[in-house]
Amino acid sequence: MEITENAKNIREAFEAAGQGQVFKFFTELDSAAQKALLAQAATIDLAELTRLVQTLVLNQHEGSLNLDELNPAPFIPLPENGGDPALWDTARDVGAQAIASGRVAAFTVAGGQGTRLGYDGPKGTYPVTPVSKKTLFQVFAEKIARSSERFGAPIHWFILTSEINNAATLEAFKAANYFGLPEEQVHFIVQGLVPAVDLEGKILLSDKGTIAMTPDGHGGSLRALVRSGAVDTMRSLGIDTLSYFQVDNPIVQCMDPAFIGFHVQGKSQLSSKMVPKAYALEKVGHFCLQGDRNIVVEYSDMPKNLQEEKALDGKLRFLAGSVAIHIFDLDFIAHAGGDNIDFALPFHRANKKIPYINSNGETIQPEDTNGVKFEMFVFDALPLAKHPVIIEADRIEDFSPVKNAEGVDSPQSSADDQVRMFTSWLRAAGVVIETDASGLPPFSFEISPRFAADRLDFLSQWAALEPKHNLGPNVIIA
Repeated sequence: MEITENAKNIREAFEAAGQGQVFKFFTELDSAAQKALLAQAATIDLAELTRLVQTLVLNQHEGSLNLDELNPAPFIPLPENGGDPALWDTARDVGAQAIASGRVAAFTVAGGQGTRLGYDGPKGTYPVTPVSKKTLFQVFAEKIARSSERFGAPIHWFILTSEINNAATLEAFKAANYFGLPEEQVHFIVQGLVPAVDLEGKILLSDKGTIAMTPDGHGGSLRALVRSGAVDTMRSLGIDTLSYFQVDNPIVQCMDPAFIGFHVQGKSQLSSKMVPKAYALEKVGHFCLQGDRNIVVEYSDMPKNLQEEKALDGKLRFLAGSVAIHIFDLDFIAHAGGDNIDFALPFHRANKKIPYINSNGETIQPEDTNGVKFEMFVFDALPLAKHPVIIEADRIEDFSPVKNAEGVDSPQSSADDQVRMFTSWLRAAGVVIETDASGLPPFSFEISPRFAADRLDFLSQWAALEPKHNLGPNVIIA
């Protein structure tokens, strides 16, 4: 009787919200399928969905972005680009102390599959290093392990998966014995889902007993941290700072003491790394200042004339590119990821071709856009944050993502960039290596993240290493 009453209440709520079509085929389903549909329906926030439909589908309030009074956001430059070396040294010391005190955890957004790479599996299980072919997850795990060893403190790692890849991700970690990390220091949470709707705002079914659900975007990671209980777990562990990065970037510094130090010193709620754009129309977001708020304007929203505009020194005026590397204050995550709609990240509309079940129960594979997905972007947290800090990063040390099967941001381009990075470390240590004009030597080699997590760590480790490695094709410094 309780299940029947619960089913009645759920169905009535959907009818009242104008979404009764979700249960059109309910009587055709067996008991197990009915329970599964009811359970799925019970997870949907109908009030939120109604608001999204009204604003983003029926009224389309998400119009063109307001770009009035837009200026470049200020950032702290690297010492080699005019920054104060003493300022960076102090920040590095402060960050090292924060890591050593156990205040900092790593957070990886890893909900995607390797589809664009032609790979059937979680993107984090894709092999990326130039010689040993370590996976993205293994690279990050080894960087975290080395940082834990370097700073003398356990570092917890939180990983956001999705409904699509969660089981496979957990299986990969178990099979690899958590890549050498203590199991109790690795935490998995699952990304939230929202229903997909048609162009009239009606929820779509992917089959007669299943609602078409889609991930809520990387911005949804903040409320996933809150809703999963991860924020409470962090607090119980004494963690108040979260190093955020996305799974597709193998050279990211998972634990960058200077970055963390600038964040702590600035009492920032959200800090970000920028890299100078490689060229005017590079497809990255732009860090901008609008009034007294820092915002990120996506390349697709930024007028071409602003993207190409030059400053007095001849450099691009809007130079600072966003590469999805952030430091979050935990209390800010609790606030921004909570239930207060006045302090929540906005949803955005994405028009898509969404397979669905029509009113006759037939599966339709649309040839044109037929529906809307809703997603949040993590950079929309920036204007909500107090005391935001933006620092410059060296692209060769922090950003070479694996996104496409070939060409730019591909496995090959990223592997080459890793070799360039390793080569620059060795050159900084006084090792002579011949390269081409791009900094690439005539052979591939590798420096294991277990040996060194970043350039300064490598210089220290290399200086103490005896005997030194002989370099050559396929050598791994470990």
